[in-house]
Amino acid sequence: MRCVACSWSRPSGASRINFCSQLSSGFHHRSPLSSYLSFPSSCVVSCSSTSGPSDPKDPSKRSYSRRWHNPLPRRRHADQMQTTRIARDWIESDTSPVSQDSERFTVVSYNILGDRNSSYHKDLYSNVSFPYLKWGYRKRLICEELIRLRPDIICMQEVDKYFDLFSIMEKAGYAGSYKRRTGDNIDGCAMFWKTDRFRVLERENIEFSQFGMRDNVAQLCVLELRKSKSRKLLVGNIHVLYNPSRGDVKLGQIRSLCSKAHLLSKKWGDIPIVLGGDYNSLPQSPLYNFLASSELNIMKHDKKELSGQRNRLPDQVLEAGSKPSNAITSISRGLSNSWTNEEIRLATGQENSYWAVHPLKLHSSYASVKGSETTRDSVGEPLATSYHSKFLGTVDYLWYSDGIAPARVLDTLPIDVLCRTRGLPCQELGSDHLALVSEFFFEPNG
Repeated sequence: MRCVACSWSRPSGASRINFCSQLSSGFHHRSPLSSYLSFPSSCVVSCSSTSGPSDPKDPSKRSYSRRWHNPLPRRRHADQMQTTRIARDWIESDTSPVSQDSERFTVVSYNILGDRNSSYHKDLYSNVSFPYLKWGYRKRLICEELIRLRPDIICMQEVDKYFDLFSIMEKAGYAGSYKRRTGDNIDGCAMFWKTDRFRVLERENIEFSQFGMRDNVAQLCVLELRKSKSRKLLVGNIHVLYNPSRGDVKLGQIRSLCSKAHLLSKKWGDIPIVLGGDYNSLPQSPLYNFLASSELNIMKHDKKELSGQRNRLPDQVLEAGSKPSNAITSISRGLSNSWTNEEIRLATGQENSYWAVHPLKLHSSYASVKGSETTRDSVGEPLATSYHSKFLGTVDYLWYSDGIAPARVLDTLPIDVLCRTRGLPCQELGSDHLALVSEFFFEPNG
């Protein structure tokens, strides 16, 4: 499969990413995704990858130097139609002064919707035309979107076609790593990073099943800027358990990720941390507050309500005026008898403690950069990062620690624009989640 080349310069003045106009790469059909950025009609791919132990037979070690014409595949779809205009704006931070000399890097967190999940849960996509659920179509949209954004680091969740993605992303200059969920599951988490910008110093995978916390997994990766070896970064990637009734497991997974990230950051000299992922928790939920405040008294909450995911049918959300806080904060009450000893142990990591704590001081990149009232909620998070027939709300985040700060974020879509799609994925967007994109910079003393 042909791929997009990787010889573009970094973005400088573009402030909006569009998903509808025609590509300038010699295509003769309309592409569902595009931007103000154009593709060269002929360009050289020269990229290598270092994902994993040294092995000359490992495909991730191969280098390419080959000339491609029309880098995206010529492919027509029977369901083509006039696309609607979907655009996302870059929002600059007005609180974090950025020096021109600051080292910057862009991180994406993206739940791409596993191919098997889209087939097994068809009730979630009753309003989506069948061609838009096909993996071949969605893969194209996802890869076009990512390569157009040109991030330095990508955290993906719900990946069950890793090598399909790897074959494209490698040729675009990325190395990658993948961790499948344990048990009978076929999807997992994947990370990609630009090999011309970062080298890998250490990687660690977390299997939560080893701690009795279901089959979910997480990834940790220590990266070093090639042009500034004093700049190191720890990136984490997680897909938290969905089940709203198992708040004890969800809390335990998040707590364990933060604790392991803290230890690895300490090992490399207290390096800054970015934690991407699908946390399956809403912004006004106790789990979100745990991430932001580093502690949670579980006895004040029903474990089934820790994530705030209940009552999030699109009609319910729209009827409430897209204010999820009304539905979530009212359910927090003293419910000590709802927790068993085993659930307390999973949630807090201790036998006789009602407090869950983690050692990191985290901030959400989107909540830190003020956005529009049409896209943000009362705490500054997006109103929605995921939309299908049974859910409308925010569950995806990019958390960061001291030492770095967001320079800008790619704002999400207003609720009315999302609702006009009648459900994701759609002709222009390849997943039922929106990609979160944040450009960070290293603080002078970070």
